[in-house]
Amino acid sequence: MDDRRPGEVPLLLAMTFRAMTDHLHARLVELGREPLRPAHGYVFRYLADHPGATVVDLAARLDVTKQSASKTVTELADWGYLERRSHPTDGRAQILVLTERGREYLHLADELWAESEKQWAAVIGADRLDAVHADLRAYLDHVYGDHRINIRPVW
Repeated sequence: MDDRRPGEVPLLLAMTFRAMTDHLHARLVELGREPLRPAHGYVFRYLADHPGATVVDLAARLDVTKQSASKTVTELADWGYLERRSHPTDGRAQILVLTERGREYLHLADELWAESEKQWAAVIGADRLDAVHADLRAYLDHVYGDHRINIRPVW
């Protein structure tokens, strides 16, 4: 493309994520739901995929301090999205478990992200979105290989 500026791709990716996040939050408002922060979504996803996770595990995954992870866990527990349970082998630790309300919210978020993807596909075509998806995965595989990267929530 003639109008492409060097270094613009990262900015466009960030702006695209912002547009998709804005769509998600607008839909949450339309549905009368509280617009949780993206950091909360990372917690939901991690706990759904890692039964038996502790605050220490969560902090490591999010690349934040244990205190920061504990604060987020307390918020989500107070709002009824997760609960702390006794750890089966460590009396000092607690495992974190999504409640039914937390699992339902995660399902809703997945549906709303899918709406954003469909909107994107409507603009550029489903085949091109599939190519973007494959290209992004290929780049991440090239940079990180089999090591999953931690996503640090900064908002």
